[in-house]
Amino acid sequence: MSTQRTTIVLAASAALVLSGAVTAFAHAHLVRATPAAGGTVNAAPNEVTLRFSEKLEPKFSSVVVRDAAGKQVDNGESTVDKADRMLIRVLLQQPVAPGVYKVEWKVMSADTHKIDGNFTFKVGE
Repeated sequence: MSTQRTTIVLAASAALVLSGAVTAFAHAHLVRATPAAGGTVNAAPNEVTLRFSEKLEPKFSSVVVRDAAGKQVDNGESTVDKADRMLIRVLLQQPVAPGVYKVEWKVMSADTHKIDGNFTFKVGE
């Protein structure tokens, strides 16, 4: 009986340790973007919004949008939504011409994991 209890305790402990390890390695990831990553929009958007899987730290999170020549076309003031800290947005300078745009993001999740990435979208056909 003692061996059976020991086995159960060890199995439960292992399960707790493994579940903690999975949580410790979790990072925020991009869930959705508007305009969509790799997508095409007919009309130029006013802003780019990114939704992540975890809350973001506003002071350490940013989004930059560049045209095909590498020129920054956003207003330089990306903001994490105060009511929904999983959402970050940046306004675009108007008018945005047809073409391909690259969105570059750097964020820190509330658990202090830093991640970054990029994608493109196209305005016009």
